[in-house]
Amino acid sequence: MQVETHLPLGKVDPGIRAAEQPLDVAGVPDQAALVEELGFDGLVLTETKEDPFVVLAMAAATTRKINLTTAVAIAFPRSPTVTAMTAWTLQRGAPGRFALGLGTQVKGHIQRRYGMAWSAPGPWIEEYVAAVRAVWDCWQSGTELDFHGDHYDLTLMNPLFDPGPIDDPDIPIHLAAVNPHMARVGGRIADAVRPHPICTRRYLEEVLGPAVERGGAEAGKAPASVEICASPLIVTAATEDELARKVSAVRSRVAFYASTRTYRAVFDLHGWGDVAERLSVLSRAGRWDEMEDHVSDDMVETIAVVGTHDTIAAAVRDRYAGICSRVEFSIPAESPGDREALTGMIAEIQGTDTTG
Repeated sequence: MQVETHLPLGKVDPGIRAAEQPLDVAGVPDQAALVEELGFDGLVLTETKEDPFVVLAMAAATTRKINLTTAVAIAFPRSPTVTAMTAWTLQRGAPGRFALGLGTQVKGHIQRRYGMAWSAPGPWIEEYVAAVRAVWDCWQSGTELDFHGDHYDLTLMNPLFDPGPIDDPDIPIHLAAVNPHMARVGGRIADAVRPHPICTRRYLEEVLGPAVERGGAEAGKAPASVEICASPLIVTAATEDELARKVSAVRSRVAFYASTRTYRAVFDLHGWGDVAERLSVLSRAGRWDEMEDHVSDDMVETIAVVGTHDTIAAAVRDRYAGICSRVEFSIPAESPGDREALTGMIAEIQGTDTTG
């Protein structure tokens, strides 16, 4: 199993995923070098407060081996040609190491944050990915750009704007998914699917995984050829007492997810639909302080991966073995002791041995 991480490394609060904390952009080159030194397979960046393409370009300058993935960048506000060029440029700067992770976002954000008209996201993202690949094919093979769809008509690529072929043109595309429809689309058009952190093992096994397989079969892909990349909520600490304090923070996080209708299918599958409905009512009333009390220990331990430093790596492997080929993981890594511990955990999840 490959192990990836977010920046900022070593500043993870279980109630706030690393990608959602402010990023020390000036420190990215050093942080990226540390990620590689610790033995991670990859670095992933989500588009929240910073442009992930810019940050990964900075990370590429101080790394030589790790994969660099936008997990995820929001597709629709960008022209497919702009996205194609950005990805092409990053692949040239980090040959064979870049993967383009894309997400669709929800209607409210597309309309009110990006100021765009909304359309059904499944057909739109399929066309978007096809358009990006048409541009890449034009540059790599010299084929005429002649792409037509409901959203995009691309027919112009003169030599001034054609960067030409590269050594590693097969840039993987990953697609974010939380519902079976988008997972099926991902299986059909993407190289990997990235489920939301709320997705439990059971939900992956019974809902998303089969949907990915159906989509892959529709595209004539071999079974299990589309990767599934886990992005769990990790709750860990050096001692049981410290762990108990951190569980409270993630309990609030689970309550927020449960109150959001986008994620309701996960809670319904586990028989928590009535709890999710109560939490939705409380959130609409602004009664945030009461919500955590409705989240049981079973809900926390089913959604998050919980364990002390000496058990968390095994817990991650057990949770995702056999269904996910990649997992995002981190613990604080501010001291030499922290870093040594983290290196061992990474190796355990990967299934490698660093004692020799």
